[in-house]
Amino acid sequence: MQALVIAAHGSHLNPDASDPTYAHADAIRETGAFDEVREAFWKEEPHFREVIRTLESDEVFVVPLFISEGYFTEQVIPRELRLDDWDPEQWESDGTSASQATLEAEDVGKTIHYCGPVGTHDAMTDVIVQRAETATGDPDVGEGFGLSVVGHGTDRNENSAKAIEYHSDRIAERDRFDEVKALFMDEEPEVDDVTDYFESEDIVVVPLFI
Repeated sequence: MQALVIAAHGSHLNPDASDPTYAHADAIRETGAFDEVREAFWKEEPHFREVIRTLESDEVFVVPLFISEGYFTEQVIPRELRLDDWDPEQWESDGTSASQATLEAEDVGKTIHYCGPVGTHDAMTDVIVQRAETATGDPDVGEGFGLSVVGHGTDRNENSAKAIEYHSDRIAERDRFDEVKALFMDEEPEVDDVTDYFESEDIVVVPLFI
């Protein structure tokens, strides 16, 4: 048997924060791709620490519903799942290219495939562009517009900003928008000053958050 665990942040303050996690889990359940699908959270129940022990499957795929290969995906989730042999080097990633690492959870006798976060997947580039189309109501939006991709950012892990910069660079290479900039909430360049970074009179702001 194979199981999928979607690992997300959750929130004690916002009761709707977990809605996307449950929505994705339900959609995946309907496909029948896995024998079991579970949600797990850092700030809500069920917690990361218990979720593996609730599964019957011997093989478990853990997918972080996070944007970056940063503090939570490299440190918090593996620690709480008790993946004792985990080392971020096992992803063999430059900060945006993690695939998966296979480890043994010996205390429960399960094989864990710890996957990279969804936010670094190449498909997210297209999701950002689609959000810009939705915001403007124009399926051809681009010429005459600047695009700001906004991420959280943090000084705790240099990889936190890389996913935002990666997708921004990929969009810029398409030459669809006049300007494309990566901006952040908690590090420079900050989104508070968004208009300072653009010459374009029309700017689309797409937050890359879960």
